[in-house]
Amino acid sequence: MSERRETAREVEALLFAAARPLSVDDLASRLPEGADVAGALEDLAAIYEGRGVVLANIAGGWRFQTAEDLVWLMTEERDEPRRLSKAAQETLAIIAYHQPVTRAEIEAVRGVQASKGTLDVLLELGLVRMRGRRRTPGRPVTYGTTDAFLEHYGLPSLADLPGVAEMKAAGLLSLDIPADFTVPNPADPPGGEDELDLGEPPEFHVDFIGQDEDGK
Repeated sequence: MSERRETAREVEALLFAAARPLSVDDLASRLPEGADVAGALEDLAAIYEGRGVVLANIAGGWRFQTAEDLVWLMTEERDEPRRLSKAAQETLAIIAYHQPVTRAEIEAVRGVQASKGTLDVLLELGLVRMRGRRRTPGRPVTYGTTDAFLEHYGLPSLADLPGVAEMKAAGLLSLDIPADFTVPNPADPPGGEDELDLGEPPEFHVDFIGQDEDGK
């Protein structure tokens, strides 16, 4: 075996095991003195030309990498299920049962300040939509659920949302709840549609995606 061919084998082994591109000096420091590193790299480039793995010069160093026309084989696309936080689930439930409902009304039911990020997430996922503006001082925006909400939860209509009896049977409500406790009927929202002005919707920007759902 010729000395140049042996040097090419040694360089090949070094590049294969390296975690980063190796420069000519890096390679020379590991090879016997006087080794023809440049010639070995030239030979390796010719050997790997047109193959699935090629020899490439990256930022002054050399490495083996996937041929550019085969990069698509290394790409994997998949859908990542997005879990709703507890705050988002509570907000969605309030909107479903009390719609059309304003942010202030959501806060009154939850007992805590509603994070804009929580509503943004529900809007982005298409589970909630802006219904319009309430014809009251300040003209607050109202929110309601979408057809995607019904599809996600397998509901024919809002009237099929579980009532008190169903939720108690499922263990979602305490058995010692107050006698006057009631679950709103979302199919017949308080005040009706005549309270809404369904004109131009307000602008919406997703600025808080990725934050904690309670804004913490």
